[in-house]
Amino acid sequence: MLERVLLSVLLAGLIWCGGNGKAAEPLSKAEARAALRRAVEFFRTQVSTSGGYLWCYSEDLSRREGEGKASPTTVWVQPPGTPTVGGAYLTAHELTRDEVYLQAARETALALVRGQLRSGGWDYRIDFDPQKRSGYAYRTEAANEKGRNISTLDDDTTQAALRFLMRVDRVLQFQDAKIHEAAQYALDALLKVQYPNGAWPQRFSAPPDPARYPVLKASYPESWSRTFPGKSYSDYYTFNDNTLADTITTLLEAAEIYQDARYRTAAEKAGEFILLAQMPDPQPAWAQQYDARMQPAWARKFEPPSITGGETQGVLQILMRLYRETGQREYLEPIPRALDYIQQSELPGRRLARFYELQTNRPLYFTKQYELTYDDGDLPTHYSFQSHSWVDAVRAQYQRLAAAPPELRKPRPLKHAVRAPRLTASLAAEAQAIVAALDERGAWVEAGRLRYHGEDDPTRRIVSSSTFAQRLQKLAQFVAAE
Repeated sequence: MLERVLLSVLLAGLIWCGGNGKAAEPLSKAEARAALRRAVEFFRTQVSTSGGYLWCYSEDLSRREGEGKASPTTVWVQPPGTPTVGGAYLTAHELTRDEVYLQAARETALALVRGQLRSGGWDYRIDFDPQKRSGYAYRTEAANEKGRNISTLDDDTTQAALRFLMRVDRVLQFQDAKIHEAAQYALDALLKVQYPNGAWPQRFSAPPDPARYPVLKASYPESWSRTFPGKSYSDYYTFNDNTLADTITTLLEAAEIYQDARYRTAAEKAGEFILLAQMPDPQPAWAQQYDARMQPAWARKFEPPSITGGETQGVLQILMRLYRETGQREYLEPIPRALDYIQQSELPGRRLARFYELQTNRPLYFTKQYELTYDDGDLPTHYSFQSHSWVDAVRAQYQRLAAAPPELRKPRPLKHAVRAPRLTASLAAEAQAIVAALDERGAWVEAGRLRYHGEDDPTRRIVSSSTFAQRLQKLAQFVAAE
């Protein structure tokens, strides 16, 4: 009782001052519900394209983009695009039990169904213009043998779409045939394109020929070209941008949602690949990508064969996740050597180079003309060539996990419903500010530019899908808070 009284006093004391300097009344649940409905209505009716979404829009919605300019008929799969917005709708439904948000989530899921390729996954974007759609091998269209049919695992694209579809499928109790079939088809494709050693490519259009990809341990090439060879890297075994981690996470979720052991087996097989891919001394860490000989290889013109500081830290997180899932201590064995290597490789300021030269361990960089160099004084600005070192935090996490008894190492199972949060003063204050920022249309507009529209673009205020998703979920938390 006393806690409720204190909370009431705190909430009564929260103020938000408008332009007249007067204190506003604390936000009520009814006001928050109304604002939530307005925001969703605006996004569904004014921003959506056939149920899908881009990353960013000008304030008047006349200009739009994902990772590049986009037409009014184009949506983006790559986060924070369509799966991110759809996931926010679904979370709002799970918190509030309002069927309107489930309808919105299903609408977005069906947009992804229409963008699924015959190869099983998704491209970065989906186009709903009938003429442009003929250039893709979409599953929902008539067979097009010459259409683009390349699914990508890069940047969590196919994985994010699939995780969202699986969540919707579960909430709908697997009764929507189109959504259920699309999720199952994508999962089957992931199993089929997994390499014999447990890895996945960055992109795929068909299952690999096992004879071309023998199971080998990682090794150093005798020599490697210092100039970009221009060779495609789409079939390489890929850690870059957390491709493998995102795929493992997706399959572990699938194993729980569908109670199908095949997905867990595939995730564990990927763990075996991680063990194979750890480089031998003197650099017991991981590369961004490997060729079929299991040797570090070039990807893009600014991604040379090397040992990577950033992705290695991510790999250690995957190994610990797999140990928590399986209890197999083999996943912990590579970690201490890798941690020691990372610590020895730190740059001033607790930084790590993105790339370390094979064998010598010298940091590698590029000039703005994309010439390989040891000097970081003339770097391209579109790419991060250094990252923060989290080695102390990762080591502490590893030590706790290695020492934990079996009953404490297991991860929590997936929740079949999002739990309502506690109503706190900070949550109420955030919700009040979020509602106050909503314009008369029901849009959250913020200062910003459109990145891919050039220097002459007049946009100074934007509507962001990422901001929408974050604020929608926060507001839903306030509505559901106990």
